[in-house]
Amino acid sequence: MAQQGYTVSNAFFNRELSLLEFNKRVLYQAYDASLPLLERLRFLCIFSTNLDEFFEVRVGGLVEMLEMNASTPAGPDGLTQQQTLSEAIERAHELVLEQYQLLNGQILPLMREHGIRVLRRDEWSSAQIDHLHDYFETDILPLLSPIGLDPAHPFPRILNKSLNFIVKLDGKDAFGRNSGRAIVQVPRSLNHLVELPPAIGGEGRTFVFISSIIHYFMAEIFIGMNVIDSYQFRLTRNSDIFLDEEETEDLLRAVQGELVYRQYGDEVRLEVADTCPQELEDFLVERCEITRRDVYRIHGPVNLNRLSDLFDLVKDSQFYFTPFVQSMPKLPKRTNSYFSALRKQDLLLHHPFDSFHAVVDFLREAAADPNVLAIKQTLYRTGSNSPVVDALVAAAKAGKEVTAIVELRARFDEEQNVVLAERLQRYGIHVIYGVVGFKTHAKMLLVARREDSKLRYYVHLGTGNYHPKTTMLYTDYGLMTADREIGEDVYRIFLQLSSLGKASKMDCLLYAPFTLHKGLVRRIRTERENAEQGKPARIIAKMNSLYEEELTEELYAAAQAGVKIDLMVRGICQIRPGVEGLSENIRVRSIIGRLLEHSRVFYFENSGTPELFCSSADWMIRNMFHRVETCFPIKHKKIRDRIMEDLQLYLEDNTHAWLLQSDGSYQKVQPAEGETPIDAQAILLERWAARQLMTL
Repeated sequence: MAQQGYTVSNAFFNRELSLLEFNKRVLYQAYDASLPLLERLRFLCIFSTNLDEFFEVRVGGLVEMLEMNASTPAGPDGLTQQQTLSEAIERAHELVLEQYQLLNGQILPLMREHGIRVLRRDEWSSAQIDHLHDYFETDILPLLSPIGLDPAHPFPRILNKSLNFIVKLDGKDAFGRNSGRAIVQVPRSLNHLVELPPAIGGEGRTFVFISSIIHYFMAEIFIGMNVIDSYQFRLTRNSDIFLDEEETEDLLRAVQGELVYRQYGDEVRLEVADTCPQELEDFLVERCEITRRDVYRIHGPVNLNRLSDLFDLVKDSQFYFTPFVQSMPKLPKRTNSYFSALRKQDLLLHHPFDSFHAVVDFLREAAADPNVLAIKQTLYRTGSNSPVVDALVAAAKAGKEVTAIVELRARFDEEQNVVLAERLQRYGIHVIYGVVGFKTHAKMLLVARREDSKLRYYVHLGTGNYHPKTTMLYTDYGLMTADREIGEDVYRIFLQLSSLGKASKMDCLLYAPFTLHKGLVRRIRTERENAEQGKPARIIAKMNSLYEEELTEELYAAAQAGVKIDLMVRGICQIRPGVEGLSENIRVRSIIGRLLEHSRVFYFENSGTPELFCSSADWMIRNMFHRVETCFPIKHKKIRDRIMEDLQLYLEDNTHAWLLQSDGSYQKVQPAEGETPIDAQAILLERWAARQLMTL
């Protein structure tokens, strides 16, 4: 692998540090003064929740592995797990500091200028205090369960990510106890913000944190005691669910059992108000069993994401992106049927520009059609009150054979998927939990319809989940087709998931964990060989993450042979681009904009006979070898050309694109002097809105 002094240890970027770089790019969206004000705040909140997950999953996993084996070997990037953890925590501290500097220095002052105020306790007027006191007594105090710390009430097991106060007390209670400290948890059942009535709030909109109200009236919780002061803190825990699937007989019950313990995993981060005295911080560090490096002193609201309540409270359009018009497929006027349309041609959906309602309408039509005999679907994330699930239930009630592959281990959606599985089973739907040891991440829908005494398969394959809400925020592709080869392949995959047997041979789909990785390697090598022979050779790949050593090495080899490689990788990227003798023919860009780029598209020039695939899989170890994934060809030239137009637009974006540098940093792309700004997402939104208006 070595070329001109490059070895494995310096030819790959670290996964965790690359993920933090992605979160940094999200944070930097909040600096963009061209964005509406509350959209800038939204990016701050997204960064906050992303960082929560980083600690819950990535840091939690590193800590767990180090505890199990202190002498872990270095990864492909040359860093040991201990070095990775140390660098990640150092960078996280820097990002958190920058996050609150941005909040306090720009976002909150701008909000005040525009009439949106979140008042501090020292700003309350007497009328506001009286109003908030009534609210405290009626709506907050009955929900509080303060814990005085003494031998009978030891330090409690703090709930993951719950907001709490450490309270310093003086005096004795009715029983003569005086430990000097107590814990108060902020109720999770209440909204985080309370709006003051206009009569006492002043001009504009005025809000107060629930936590500020509790803080101000803390003395009324500890009657007769002297509350010296109180300070907010929050503890983050390792939230990965561990299941020994070899020893698990009932996966549903096992997941239900593990969900209880998720809230009480090992401690990985302690956030505490920066006004907290050292004495109380030391006390929390000791009781929470956390190291000093894992303490984050917060200058502002602990858990900044509490400000996201404003998005539901403030509806003024000037503070948000302009709503967009979604497109719907044009169906035959005579039948208005998806079956009729798909018998003539494939349909491509590009969400959110194309509405997800097309998928729901297709399912509803299938549920009501007397010629439809069976429906099979994978469900990874669906959201609550899902119209997709409602359509499956309607199909079962209508006597169809309905099978749902429900992935119980979809991270942070496990509880919702347990409820979903139980609901589906109540209506006689065959529910399967996938394959032990492999998450079912494929996005597939198969409808078997009787036509002229024969069965015909109608299929939807997607790069994203069957989740109506996320399809409004994530860019994804979905292919609806009646292609016989694709239908047969999807049928074989469902058969494989629901029964036992050898892996089936596919006609045209690539299928993880069996043929996807091999198929990608083979196509990258073909591009390399074509370049060596002077034939046309190019690779364009768009995905969320790239972290798989063999694929990375194959891309390096292809680049060295002269293949021009454009990668659009939103998040984690292992590859080091632009290095002479190694990767000067590789460019890596990340688009961070209004929408979350989520589609996976892989293009291979193939010596003038292009191949284009869409996929549910990123180029990650887990997707290639530990998940059930599909990668499906786009056969029809018209649809292939449409996707290629989209990819080219993303490659030309000079507004929301970041270029990965050879040192691992990202450089924001800016229009050159006199160059027209190109915002790929905005252009696509305008195109689809115009297309929809033309069909009305």
